[in-house]
Amino acid sequence: MSTPVKKVPIHLQSAQNRLLIKHGKVVNEDDITEDDIYIEDGVIKQLGRNLIIPGGTRVIDARGKYVLPGGIDPHTHFEMEFMGAKSVDDFYQGTKAAVAGGTTMIIDFVMPKKGESILDAFYEYRQKGDDKVCCDYGLHVALTHWNEQVRREMEVLCKEHGVNSFKVFMAYGFMLNDSELYSVFETCQKLGAVAQVHAENGAIIAKNVERLLAKGITGPEGHEMSRPEEVEAEAVNRACVIAKQVNAPIYILNVTTEESGNIIRTARSKGQTVFGEVRAGSIGLIGDPRNANMITAPAIRSRPETPFQLLGLLASDVLQVTGSDNCTFNKSQKEMGKNDFSKIPNGVNGVEDRMSVIWEKGVQSGMIDPCRFVAITSTNAAKIFNIYPRKGCIAVGSDADLVIWDPTKTRTISASTHHQAVDFNIFEGMVCHGVPEFVIVNGRVCVDDGQLRVVQGHGHFVETPVYAPFVYDPEKIADLKPVRNGTHDDNLSEHVHKVTIEDKACPTPTLPDSAVSTPSVRGPRPEGQRNIQDSTFSISEDLDVDRKSCIRVRNPPGGKSSGFW
Repeated sequence: MSTPVKKVPIHLQSAQNRLLIKHGKVVNEDDITEDDIYIEDGVIKQLGRNLIIPGGTRVIDARGKYVLPGGIDPHTHFEMEFMGAKSVDDFYQGTKAAVAGGTTMIIDFVMPKKGESILDAFYEYRQKGDDKVCCDYGLHVALTHWNEQVRREMEVLCKEHGVNSFKVFMAYGFMLNDSELYSVFETCQKLGAVAQVHAENGAIIAKNVERLLAKGITGPEGHEMSRPEEVEAEAVNRACVIAKQVNAPIYILNVTTEESGNIIRTARSKGQTVFGEVRAGSIGLIGDPRNANMITAPAIRSRPETPFQLLGLLASDVLQVTGSDNCTFNKSQKEMGKNDFSKIPNGVNGVEDRMSVIWEKGVQSGMIDPCRFVAITSTNAAKIFNIYPRKGCIAVGSDADLVIWDPTKTRTISASTHHQAVDFNIFEGMVCHGVPEFVIVNGRVCVDDGQLRVVQGHGHFVETPVYAPFVYDPEKIADLKPVRNGTHDDNLSEHVHKVTIEDKACPTPTLPDSAVSTPSVRGPRPEGQRNIQDSTFSISEDLDVDRKSCIRVRNPPGGKSSGFW
């Protein structure tokens, strides 16, 4: 597919420049309010009721719907070469699908070949992504080998290129040994970065594969058999132990078992900084070991109670983030391993369906509330990777990445209607309550009353600065709380302090003084004036529910569960 020059047409710029969202229930991680949102030049400029806005502003009525921060998917693999195949969703198709599902930013993984310069690999991924992405994106960098050059290049990526996270593998052909893991964790701690861990015991898996193949077990069922739950849990525990030696924060990717979650719970209870992520497929599905299309690692577990257990860990903040781990290979690519399960390319879809699946299994079931949904699909990722409050919340000065979510509508997931390049969908036939009726990316309406209207190249690379306060200085977490009401004249991103390695201090992204309003839940406005787009006024605009200016949902940091935990 040819890649057009990254340029948004002038008529689209002018048509989408100003936007007012009215009558919606605005959901952040810690509360739900009933406010209107005025957007201009891709930024939330006003938040409150009876706003003063210019003429010619497009108005979207969100009555009866939730207005959510756009989803942030921190785990995708677009255009990735892996296990002798290349994932079929590129940065255009993948981010197009992401937007269709309510995700307005992704963070992909740079995957260097073994021995390749991680800087060169980073530049290659920037070239792949910059002119294709339909929404903003960031990059983690995987460390597929370890030496002094890698250490030096990590520092360059942190200082000069806006990378604050590095992935290590404890399995696969590019797994690092314990000594190398120690060095990586130590380097991340010194740089103010986050070490991400694919936690499985690769040595045990290799021996199990050898044994199973020798016994004639060659079908897809051998995949989960070769990497049982305790093999994951052992690696999670070992990663926590190694990280503790150098006081390094770590982020465990794709937690798939309650046992692994409980290890993280114990580490966190002792004061260790450990974050956990769950794949949408592990929440939405009970694994079918015989289905090659569901092969990924760690495996989507076949025990029926596992999704419920993982949701409980997310609800109670033992685990903090949901990702898709979108790494799509077509059926023909999966068949490369039809006679040897160890050769089936690992990966599943999910970037388009993550939000709907988590809503259906979490909110619709009553296990989590909408605030916690926002935390685990957007806000916590923004905090961990240090792009909050620019992303991950609805606040004055934040980027206008928003989803108008209709909780009453349903959709049926199917490969015949999804927007991804892959020719199957692991969630095929799943009926999900909750539909993204409008999706707004950088102020532009990209899903318009259900119709997808993305622009290739509309997104930008977003730097993720080091020393995230949420990770490195929890006492400053309260300082990150953004202005929720009032007016704002400058782009928040211009006021976020970018910390260099030499600073050795935590950034505290704040809004300028001009954005600070009075403690009132109403934004400031001249006496007697009101929103000139309103033709009528009512204190009870919803049909059956009295309208209140603010509905407070008291949650601990990161939200709380509404279930029984």
